[in-house]
Amino acid sequence: MTIHGAIEAGGTKFVCAVGAAETGSLRTATIATRDPDSTFAEVAAFFEDAADLGPVSGIGIASFGPVGVDPASPDYGRILATPKPGWEGTDLLARVRAFRDVPLAIDTDVNAAALAEVAAVGGDLRQLAYVTVGTGIGVGLVSEGRAVHGIGHPEAGHILVRRHPAHGDFAGTCPFHGDCLEGLAAGPAVSAAWGSPASELPADHPFWAVEADYLAQLCMTLFLTMAPERIVMGGGVMKQERLLPLIRARTAELLGGYVQGARDMAAMEQRIVGPACREPSGLVGAFLLAERAARHHAGTASRI
Repeated sequence: MTIHGAIEAGGTKFVCAVGAAETGSLRTATIATRDPDSTFAEVAAFFEDAADLGPVSGIGIASFGPVGVDPASPDYGRILATPKPGWEGTDLLARVRAFRDVPLAIDTDVNAAALAEVAAVGGDLRQLAYVTVGTGIGVGLVSEGRAVHGIGHPEAGHILVRRHPAHGDFAGTCPFHGDCLEGLAAGPAVSAAWGSPASELPADHPFWAVEADYLAQLCMTLFLTMAPERIVMGGGVMKQERLLPLIRARTAELLGGYVQGARDMAAMEQRIVGPACREPSGLVGAFLLAERAARHHAGTASRI
């Protein structure tokens, strides 16, 4: 069996694995995200320890953003303007090459997750959006089997939204935009606004309506701009299962019947869903990136 390496690089933790997208991970490790030197020392140690499973044919990196994803750009593979202290400018590809000379590929964690979710349902979806709501809010887009890139990668977590009246004068936590979507609805914003994480808030707390409203505004925007057949909602905040039906209902209300099927809640249950992957979607997507890198390298080598 061909073995690949995967790194899901998050602002809170790195998840490393060896295995394959189709068969799953053979070994994994979770590493707290600290400074780049300390974090990558543990990443390198994981892959060294996992060498007994066999050589990896490639490594895929699904990274928190913003990150350079254009191979023609000088910032390819580097963390760009981030609120994560000490990480701006970090060359992720160079850090991995320092301990493994194998084909590498990198994309955002949410783009990788979107690729994995398309694969999980058989690849028949033409348009899919993956949303993560955790330490930050990120959106990955796949169109006709390819992750969407342009001047960079989508950053829909930073769209401006209408403020919910129950949120009062909360200023938001985004260091760039204050009360953008991430600044109002990501995990740190929830704790800052309400004094507790979502998992500790009672069912009658106003948080649930506020959070569902903000995330429904995002879903509405995605339906109206990308027209995805499916929006997958993942991340730590979305582990609160009661959020998903609230988001569906509020999205349908906001759309007002303008998008086909928006008033049909049975249809909305198929359009706004939780992850289908058996393992974390970003990790599976990192395996897919590694497989593509290995195939590309093999194809290039055969033409030399």
